[in-house]
Amino acid sequence: MKLTAPVPGGPCWIELSTSDVPAAKSFYTALFGWQTETDPREEAGGYTMAHLGDARVAALSPVYRPGQPPAWTVSFAVEDADATARKATAAGGSLLAGPMDVFEEGRFAVLADPSGAVFSLWQGRAFAGADLFNEPGTLGWTELATRESAPALAFYPDLLGWTVKASETYPQWGIDGEDFGGLLTMDENIPAEVPPHWLPYIAVADVDAAAATALGGGGDLLMPPTDIASNRRIAVVRDPQGAVFGIYRAVDEG
Repeated sequence: MKLTAPVPGGPCWIELSTSDVPAAKSFYTALFGWQTETDPREEAGGYTMAHLGDARVAALSPVYRPGQPPAWTVSFAVEDADATARKATAAGGSLLAGPMDVFEEGRFAVLADPSGAVFSLWQGRAFAGADLFNEPGTLGWTELATRESAPALAFYPDLLGWTVKASETYPQWGIDGEDFGGLLTMDENIPAEVPPHWLPYIAVADVDAAAATALGGGGDLLMPPTDIASNRRIAVVRDPQGAVFGIYRAVDEG
């Protein structure tokens, strides 16, 4: 991911909703070296910020409703969450929550695209988003997995102003050509019960070592460490509570 700060349309934050916040803290602290701080305000609902040093890089929170599966959500920065949410629903998306204010920090909405993949919009005020990207322990890539690529290739660039680096096998999302993610078309090799989804990849210095740490901490490898292109190595992990994320070797992308 070439973006180094939140910009309109770009990914700006990742958040884990989990059934066991204390266990998740332990797992991700061991894996990424995060330090965590839980907001003491009752109305914050146990929202926990993850830091690397002074940099805010991610968040963990309890699931919002009983029976909700643990999952990571990717948020994209917008200048007007209400207007963008209306545009998304007019284009076939669904509004799942909000738009609503989060104290003085900003305003957000949770949506599903026309295929059902869930994502968030974030209109930053006091808090623009992550302080650090593409360094070990921070967001390094975002990937949309869907079974129908054409609707996604129309929906997101129109909604968020993305550029698309065309490819028959793996189109890449960007802002003014600065790529931050890609589109994976799920085929018959991926079980039919896997729904369309956004997958954050967190950068690491050593994918194999991080995968071993995840396994040792009770996680599972859905994809073992794999080379996918020159100087790129990834793995896909399911944490002990069931949330799925990727790990990605941090490299100089030029």
